[in-house]
Amino acid sequence: LSEIPVPQSRPHDLTCELLRAVLSQWARAARPRAQVGCNLVVRWDRGRPQVGVDPDVYLVDPAPPEGDAATSLRLWEPGHHAPLVAVEVVSPGHPTKDYAVAPAKYAASGTSELWVFDPQLAGPPAHGGPHRIQLWTREPTGALVRVYAGEGPVFSPAVGGWLFSTLEGERLRIASDREGTQWWPTPEEAERAAKEAALARVAELEARLAARG
Repeated sequence: LSEIPVPQSRPHDLTCELLRAVLSQWARAARPRAQVGCNLVVRWDRGRPQVGVDPDVYLVDPAPPEGDAATSLRLWEPGHHAPLVAVEVVSPGHPTKDYAVAPAKYAASGTSELWVFDPQLAGPPAHGGPHRIQLWTREPTGALVRVYAGEGPVFSPAVGGWLFSTLEGERLRIASDREGTQWWPTPEEAERAAKEAALARVAELEARLAARG
């Protein structure tokens, strides 16, 4: 189960950066102790520290004691916890890694929920693919089980939101509703919406004052 480095493309990076930004903005209010990031190594076997997994995007709550200075999650150390959510974005050059190998790694690591996103539908048919979105959740028995495979949307119990593929399947986003009308924003989108709302309130106030003469 040793992690094998895989070169990534710009579309892959953009997908991960968008999802990281969305989860970071959500976590500010919903899980203020959490940490969201990309490519933080997760290790769970103290006797074999070379064995681990490197999620494309992760959400861990609470964050490790080192905070943003953390270089890995070493689950045998105090304050280090398995990810609440781990995300793998399928690389067309190595689809078997994310379809067949990744679930076994995350099962061993204790990760609560795994999302596998395949924007180019590159997954091998031999492993049940391709599927745009796969959702794996941890059962009470401790097993990590795939509970969904399809185009979406699908509800994530870990974050309480619906997973959608957008931009013709190229990006993974989250909404509060199944209809996809209440999108979770990035920090930049949230800031822009707040400014627009403030301007709207000012314009409404000015209109009322003008109407009073």
